[in-house]
Amino acid sequence: MGDNMKKRKYTVTGMTCSACSAHVENSVKKLPGTYKVSVNLLTSTLTLEYDGDDSAIIEAVRKAGYGAYPSESLSEGRAGDKSAARSDAERAAREMKTRLIISLAFMILLMYVAMGHMLGAPLPAFLSGTANAVSYALVQLLLCAPILYVNRAYFVNGFSRLFKRAPNMDSLVAVGATASLVYGIFALFRMSYGLGAGDTATVERYLHSLYFESSGMILALVTVGKYLETLSKKRTGDALGKLRKLVPEKALIVGEDGAERETESSALTPGEIIAVKAGMSVPADAEIIGGAAFVNESALTGESVPVEKGAGDKITGGTFVKSGYVKAKVTAVGGESVLAKIIALVEDAGAAKAPIAKIADKVSGIFVPAVMLIALATFIGWLAGGEDAEFALTAAVSVLVISCPCALGLATPVAVMVGTGKGAENGILVKSGEALETLSKVKYVVFDKTGTVTEGRPEVADITIRENTDETIAAVAALEKKSEHPLGEAVVAYATAKGLKSVAEATEYSTLQGRGIKGKVGSDEYAVGNARLMEECGVQACEYENDLQEIAGRGHTPLLVAVNGKYAGAIGTFDKIKPDAKEAVAEIKKSGAKVYILTGDNPLTARAVGDAVGADEVIAGVLPDGKEKEIAKLAQKGKVAMVGDGINDAPALMRADVGIAIGSGSDIAVDSADVILMKDNVADVVTAMRLGARTIRNIKENLFWAFFYNALGIPVAAGVLYHTPLRLMLNPMIGALAMSLSSIFVVTNALRLKFFKPTATSVAKSADAGCECGGEGCALPSPATSGQNEINDERSVNDMKEYVISVEGMMCMHCVARVKAAIEKVSGVESVEVSLEKKNAVVTCSTGSVEEIVAAVAAAGYEAKETK
Repeated sequence: MGDNMKKRKYTVTGMTCSACSAHVENSVKKLPGTYKVSVNLLTSTLTLEYDGDDSAIIEAVRKAGYGAYPSESLSEGRAGDKSAARSDAERAAREMKTRLIISLAFMILLMYVAMGHMLGAPLPAFLSGTANAVSYALVQLLLCAPILYVNRAYFVNGFSRLFKRAPNMDSLVAVGATASLVYGIFALFRMSYGLGAGDTATVERYLHSLYFESSGMILALVTVGKYLETLSKKRTGDALGKLRKLVPEKALIVGEDGAERETESSALTPGEIIAVKAGMSVPADAEIIGGAAFVNESALTGESVPVEKGAGDKITGGTFVKSGYVKAKVTAVGGESVLAKIIALVEDAGAAKAPIAKIADKVSGIFVPAVMLIALATFIGWLAGGEDAEFALTAAVSVLVISCPCALGLATPVAVMVGTGKGAENGILVKSGEALETLSKVKYVVFDKTGTVTEGRPEVADITIRENTDETIAAVAALEKKSEHPLGEAVVAYATAKGLKSVAEATEYSTLQGRGIKGKVGSDEYAVGNARLMEECGVQACEYENDLQEIAGRGHTPLLVAVNGKYAGAIGTFDKIKPDAKEAVAEIKKSGAKVYILTGDNPLTARAVGDAVGADEVIAGVLPDGKEKEIAKLAQKGKVAMVGDGINDAPALMRADVGIAIGSGSDIAVDSADVILMKDNVADVVTAMRLGARTIRNIKENLFWAFFYNALGIPVAAGVLYHTPLRLMLNPMIGALAMSLSSIFVVTNALRLKFFKPTATSVAKSADAGCECGGEGCALPSPATSGQNEINDERSVNDMKEYVISVEGMMCMHCVARVKAAIEKVSGVESVEVSLEKKNAVVTCSTGSVEEIVAAVAAAGYEAKETK
């Protein structure tokens, strides 16, 4: 593979069926340096990895009989802009509508003249009777002519592909319509000869065998089908359309003088200051520098509850400010914005083929030539069997027009497009059709622990430091400030809250991968980490074993501390399990897949977490490279999905059959994954698996219908049931209608995916709900109930005070969140339960007074008083 290899995308013009897409794909594959070539009939796109310049690809497509030009990638332009391809599609839709109206208008007149008399409808005198047979035929030809003209594209494209030895759907329609037309003209000349020779028998014979109405009807009905198909396909991209419309056309830019002026959103550049008010959509990715607001991010994440944002928080272009006012500095625009990248992901997923699509591709390449041979064989066979040319022609034309391969070409892409679009609506971004198919076959779901099954915000829960507790914790915190590890951050937060300060700055700091950290504080040398680090420091296992087992046995993660080579004690940290984790794991197991926990944490802690959520297996104490090896072992047994969020999960995500990254995780994890969950809900893993299964089932239904339709329709059209009691023989007009309906059926079936609902757990997602670990159904004790060695070990439950505060003015769950946050900031408050229904807050505290609590609620903008 060359150094210049990169992903390319082209818009292909002129494709009408799966035979076209197969021919374009095969033509491009022959070029040296091409890799992963995929042509999508639904989006009219060609994607590939290529080692050369665009001209060679465009020339290969042109030689195949089609047009091509580089697509404007959304990663290179503003998400709200219309590309040339979309403009072309809209123009084509308008032209198709015009063709449809003209075709139907003249078809109705043609059918009245040709068949009206069969229903007793009157005909003008100059068209009635044997003497006017030629006039009768000429009127039909003249009424057929406009239909032929407006639908000339079928003939131009069809015969062009036929002469290039790559026939497609247009070729079938063109040959069928031409055969009917030529026979009609032949019949006209025969009637003219009969009238001149006085042979009324010949005139009578051909008078009722004119095929002008069949030719016009075939073209008109195919156009009806293509128009309805266009409308249906347009609906498959609704999710993308909605995403593109999220970015507003206008933005408020704040000048150096503080004045606000309106400008085009597309004109924004990084570094500019914008203002966003209540009721406005955010025009670009930005970082808030002033003000506060509640932002509805449902369009991107699927989460309906608005999020409170303040200074320092990031806001995403396309989200909606529910209330408040902020000033923000633009950080990304156009293709670099989060929204543009999401749209590009969904588009790429729609363009990428699922492996199951290879079945249709193989068939499409030989389908049309095979149908033309069958039609020819049908014509010759009936003539050889003693039937007249009219009968043989009817059968041959019926075979041609009923065998449109459009349904085969649409079976996979429409389902993938709708499926990935539905996922995007619910905050699940699937990068490819292959990922969707793999999700439906997963046998092992492997979760990273920290930040995936747990919330990733650990807190200090246990302290067993033997001597100089405060000084030791302060020194450990000084070291951990340099680590940026979540467990270290918990120790730093605890020391800060307690007002503990180190006697000196940490020096000689070093990180020991998979073991912990080392460094000096003052003259003392500290080591903080796991048992392996203690062994390296010369600490005997018997010294720390009890602390290790006691802390880990409660599901807490122990940080063992050694000072100057001697064991000093342990600090236990506790990371809450996500509220929906247990139920999500149970749902995954119901699907028949096994659930594993894969973590670098110690085995006792990992086992406790695994038991709490109901995992089948727990693999603990694994380094990042070890995670990748464990995934490789499992992959030998069946399809593996890996769910992670950190940089250390990236190798495992790449190795897994399908990698699932939590969207709030690291950029490297997200880039390595096949599926991205924009929310932190574990339940979205279940939703992604269900969506994959539903999409693949839909594709199989579509392929079955397409194959079954042709397997049944072609023999019936050829006349195999004619010499049976049914005496069944299809008219070409019926064949054209059936062909159109088959494509519409496939697209409509795919649209049923729009009714897919995400997995809903019984755990409330509101601000005042959620597992606190230790509650019902949770096997882990919480920090407040973990038994001995509590942080507040000098305080008993009897020292606590409980206040019930009535709160007026709460209108929604955002109000609940604000009230709860305000009360939690009051010193001494241990727990808060806020109820929107009861309009009160139940507060448990040790030192805080009711007056302080009431004042905090009032400062948040609500009326509060103690309930006696």
